[in-house]
Amino acid sequence: MELIIQNGSNIFYPVVEEGITWETARKGVPGKLTFTVVKDGSLNFQEGNAVRLNFGGKNVFYGFIFTKKRDKGNTINVIAYDQLRYLKNKDTYVYTNKTASDFIKMIAADFRLNTGTIENTPYKIASRVEDNKTLFDMIQNALDLTLENKKQLYVLYDDFGKLTLKNIESMKLDLLLDEDTAENYDYTSSIDSNTYNKIKLSYENEKTGKREIYIAQDSNNMNNWGILQLFETIQEKTNGKVKADTLLALYNRKTRNLSVKDAFGDVRVRGGSSVVVKLSLGDVNVQNYMIVETAKHIFKNNEHFMDLKLRGGDFVA
Repeated sequence: MELIIQNGSNIFYPVVEEGITWETARKGVPGKLTFTVVKDGSLNFQEGNAVRLNFGGKNVFYGFIFTKKRDKGNTINVIAYDQLRYLKNKDTYVYTNKTASDFIKMIAADFRLNTGTIENTPYKIASRVEDNKTLFDMIQNALDLTLENKKQLYVLYDDFGKLTLKNIESMKLDLLLDEDTAENYDYTSSIDSNTYNKIKLSYENEKTGKREIYIAQDSNNMNNWGILQLFETIQEKTNGKVKADTLLALYNRKTRNLSVKDAFGDVRVRGGSSVVVKLSLGDVNVQNYMIVETAKHIFKNNEHFMDLKLRGGDFVA
């Protein structure tokens, strides 16, 4: 394992205390690296300096220091984030006739972010106003519209210093998680969050001056669970009935949450990856690909383990 800090033209290979963690998520947050270095006479680094981590000869993380914390001891606790941290900036954008890929490339150029592979998304957004929102939220809105209209899910992440967008189908790994490779797991089922058996959508039609309402519902589950309603306003003119039916199919089910703890580490696994899970969970047996919602890698004592939150099928992280 090798951790490098670059301060201008100076390169440092600090003494790192055991316990480096690297965390990623499928959407909405930057990759995060947390570590502690021993302060010596030559070590000199500042917020904004670049950090890179290599493990087993593979590039793992490239980002920038955002936080330093120290006490009376001779150590410094450090938090670094990858490029996605800059997507927490707020701004206002108005755009027309662009795909999510086009929009991401435009934001990357405006905020001087390095890009790698940006796969072409198939849905062109006719017009969109994003007012005083984070860049994360703007991009996610574009990707959500792509999902709703083309049924294709994309993941935006930082690949060792390069902004990358990939179809989630291309992020499947030949990795098995079972009772032998995972130390423990947490499993819950619930209808308390992200479960809806009635969808109600509203669209303000400026041409007619009328409000159009679209409803999709499951009467059986309304009898079983009571009415659990999701209400949204539609900004752009879409097929409201199709969108309501799509949302009902997505949310009209129990949420099942599965977290795997202390699995054997693999640096290929990140938020948005898919892994094969084979576990018996009591009321359900899992034997299929599941999406990694969040991944936390722990490097300690020359060992590498990871904690994962997973979703797939009825599972929602």
